[in-house]
Amino acid sequence: MQFQSPMERFAPLLVAAFLASLTVPVLAVEVIVNNADELLDEAQRAKPGTTIRLAPGNYGNGVRFDGIAGTEERPMVISGFDEENPPLFEGGNQAIHFVDCRHVTLRHVQVKGCKANGINADDGGSYETPSVGMVFENVTIEDIGPQGNFDGLKISGLKDFTVRDCHFSGWGGAAIDMVGCRDGLIEGCKIVGKEGFTQTTGIQAKGGTENVRIRRSYFHDAGLRSINLGGSTGLPYFRPRVQDFEARNIVVEGNHFVGSMAPLAYVTSIDCVVRQNTIVFPKKWVLRILQEQPLDQFKPCQDGVFESNLIVFDQRVQSFVNVGPDTLPETFTFRKNAWSSTESDRQPSLPVEELEGIYQVDPELVNAESSNMTVGSKDPRLQEVGAHSFLAEEF
Repeated sequence: MQFQSPMERFAPLLVAAFLASLTVPVLAVEVIVNNADELLDEAQRAKPGTTIRLAPGNYGNGVRFDGIAGTEERPMVISGFDEENPPLFEGGNQAIHFVDCRHVTLRHVQVKGCKANGINADDGGSYETPSVGMVFENVTIEDIGPQGNFDGLKISGLKDFTVRDCHFSGWGGAAIDMVGCRDGLIEGCKIVGKEGFTQTTGIQAKGGTENVRIRRSYFHDAGLRSINLGGSTGLPYFRPRVQDFEARNIVVEGNHFVGSMAPLAYVTSIDCVVRQNTIVFPKKWVLRILQEQPLDQFKPCQDGVFESNLIVFDQRVQSFVNVGPDTLPETFTFRKNAWSSTESDRQPSLPVEELEGIYQVDPELVNAESSNMTVGSKDPRLQEVGAHSFLAEEF
C-alpha cells in the first residue's frame, strides 16, 4: 500500500469544502441603533449588505456620511425600524448629508424644519466620479426653508439613482433639486406646496442633468413651476462639465398636476418629453418654453415633445404656452393632447400646429384635485391620454 501524507489524504475533502462554501450565501448583517452617534458609528464600520435600523426617536440634525458604500448586489441600507413611527431628523441647517457615497439606500425616515436643505447627497466635488446607486424610499421631508433657495432633497452629481414613494410638503427652492445628475428615476412621490413657503419649483433637473424619468407622481401647487426641465445653473456647478444644455432627455410621464403658475417648463433643455400626464387647473400657463442661459455657450431650448396629456383648464389660463426669447418653439411637437375647458369652448393656441388634438371632450373627472383622481368618461378618445392611461415601461 502506498503511503499518503495527511495533506494528500485530506486534500479532496478540503477542495470539496471550499467548493461548497462558494454556494453558501453570505449572511446579511442587521443592527439597531437608537441615536445619531450610534448611527454614525455603525455606518463607518458597516460592510456591503449591512442594514442599519433606526429605532423611533429624534436623531437631531447635521448627520454626515462620508464615503460609506455598499455594492450594486449588496447595498448598504439605512432604514427606520417602524414604518408607522419613523425616526425624525429635525432642525438645524441640514438634516442629513451623504458625501461621495455609493449604493446606499435610505428609507422610512422623516426630516423636518431645516433652515437650509433637508437631505443633501453629492459627489464630494469629484465631478468625474459621480456618486452611484443612491436610493431614497418612503422618506418624508417637510418645512424646509421656508424662504430662499433651500431644497427638500438636493442631489448633485448622482448616477443610477432612485427617489421613490417620498412625500414633500413645504420648501423654499425645490422639493427635489438635481444638479448634474444622470440615469435616474423619480416615481410615486407626492409634492404638495404649503402656505408660507416660497416653493420656486417642485422638481428641477439642471446643471447638465440627463436621462431621468419622472413618473406616477402627484403635484399640488408645487411651486411656480411644478417641474422645471432645465434652469439657470452657475457654470462652476455643471457636472461632469459644461455642455450645451441644462437638461437633456428628461421624460415626464403618468403624473397628476394640480395648480401651479405653470405645471411644466422647458428651460434651456433639449429632447425632453412630457407625455400621458393629467394637468388640472393651471393658474396662468400650461407650459413654458424658455432660455435662461446665453446662446454663445448653450443651444436654444429645442426639440421638446408634449403628447397624450389630458389638460382641464379654466379662465385663469391667460396663454397656453409662454414662449420666451432665444428659443426654438418651432422644433417642438404637440400631439394627441386632450384639452377641456370647464367654462367655454376655447381651444388652445400653440406655437406649432398640433397633430391629432382632441378638443372639448369632458373627461368627467372624479376627485380632480386629489391624488386618487379618476376619469369618469368612457369616450374612447380619452382612453389613451392622461395619467390614467400610463403603463410604466421597464426602466
